[in-house]
Amino acid sequence: MSVVTVSQKGWVVIPAELRRRYGWKPGDRLRVVDYGGIVSLQPVLKNPEEEGWGSSKGPGRSLLEALKDAKEEERRLERRRAKARR
Repeated sequence: MSVVTVSQKGWVVIPAELRRRYGWKPGDRLRVVDYGGIVSLQPVLKNPEEEGWGSSKGPGRSLLEALKDAKEEERRLERRRAKARR
């Protein structure tokens, strides 16, 4: 777990380890979602046409992998919510 500080301007630096894990680069847009005590950062989906999706860029992350990751994130959030309720 990482601890971050909110600046006077409201800025928060996302730890490098998390940025690498999720592939977040400078300029990427993230949606901030409030789950009632838990705040989540979620990447804003990019326009497929602008990103060249469907072109031959090679293999990427499969839908199954993405779904597994989303389910694991959901479990983590649920565990945090349960701890917060105690």
